Amino acid sequence: MQHNRPLFLIAATALVVAACGKDDAKDQSAQARPAGTTGANTSAKTDNGAPGAAGAAGRPQATITLAATDIATVRRDTIEEGIPITGDLRPIESVDVRARLEGDVVGVFAREGQRVSQGQILARFESSEQESGKSSADADRVAAEAELATAQWNLDQTAELYKAGAVAERDYKMAQQAVTSAKAKLAAAQARVRATGSMVRDTRVLAPTSGVIQQRLVENGEHVARGTTLFTVVRNNVLELAAAVPARQANSVRTGQTVHFTADGRNFDGKVARVSPTVDPSSRSVTVYLQIANASGELKGGTFATGRVVSRVVGNALVVPTSAVRQSADDGKNFVYRVSGKVLDVASVQLGVVDDRNGMAEVLDGLAAGDRVIVGNVGSLGRGMQVIIAGEEPRQGRRDNQNGGTAARQ
Repeated sequence: MQHNRPLFLIAATALVVAACGKDDAKDQSAQARPAGTTGANTSAKTDNGAPGAAGAAGRPQATITLAATDIATVRRDTIEEGIPITGDLRPIESVDVRARLEGDVVGVFAREGQRVSQGQILARFESSEQESGKSSADADRVAAEAELATAQWNLDQTAELYKAGAVAERDYKMAQQAVTSAKAKLAAAQARVRATGSMVRDTRVLAPTSGVIQQRLVENGEHVARGTTLFTVVRNNVLELAAAVPARQANSVRTGQTVHFTADGRNFDGKVARVSPTVDPSSRSVTVYLQIANASGELKGGTFATGRVVSRVVGNALVVPTSAVRQSADDGKNFVYRVSGKVLDVASVQLGVVDDRNGMAEVLDGLAAGDRVIVGNVGSLGRGMQVIIAGEEPRQGRRDNQNGGTAARQ
């Protein structure tokens, strides 16, 4: 029987090799299967480990993690419709104070930046010549008044004698002419008094309006010609902006409407003061004059301002941040990315009033109060994406763990 032993050993060896091959195949299959799975239908996992929905081709949906600031809630609020305006704020009045006579300046009493009142003396000319002329005119006026009084007395006496027949008619007529001549001389003397008085007043340079000295162009002791600009006074307690509004929007602008300004990094309110009655043929625009109170002088003339004329106010409007509104590349329609539960959805929206100043837009259709939308640029987005909001997911996980621990204890 010894010749059968080699055949028996070969058969036994083949059985051992086959058994080892089956064990190795089981180990490789176990390593290829994800942990915690026991069959062929497994839950898909995204790159960051969050569970995702399996796609049609078996691929998981993408997941995006957002900060709380990337999410805004649709709410009801008051929104304003406005017409944008830009321009430089100018003082309501700017006056050049000029010399009314030629002469030497003997005193300058105001400097740049100084606030002055109407009628306040700013400078003074040497006035001896003008005062002498005024004194001479006053003397001539007194003499003319005396001459008129004498002529009038002679006329009265001559009239009585003429009535009595004691003097000829010629004497009576001469007395009347003397009175007329005396009255003319008095009128001339009075006019000269007024002229010389005006010249004396012109030697004192007075502020024509209350305001601030913007420029001082004269120095003490300087000889200036008549008409020379001495000072520039600006009245900046009210500032004005002249804005060009397109003709198609100008019909919505009315005197007295509120205007919201942003200037020098601060917000101010003003009013529409005037509206031009004509359209500029070259620009097809209408000039609108806007005014803002500046009693404290907080704003400076020449400051660039942007703002809008409030043409309509809508109360209790459904509003969404303008940064959440996007436009379709295909048809240009507006839409937003809305977070429905933990899934991203696309909602087409119809907008009404858009308030660019406050970054809000009125939603007429497509959203409801309480909806949550994505604002700003947070990367590539698409319908069906899984959304994780930082700060909310950990709390949800803790609640799930607490509920699981309670169930285990029970």
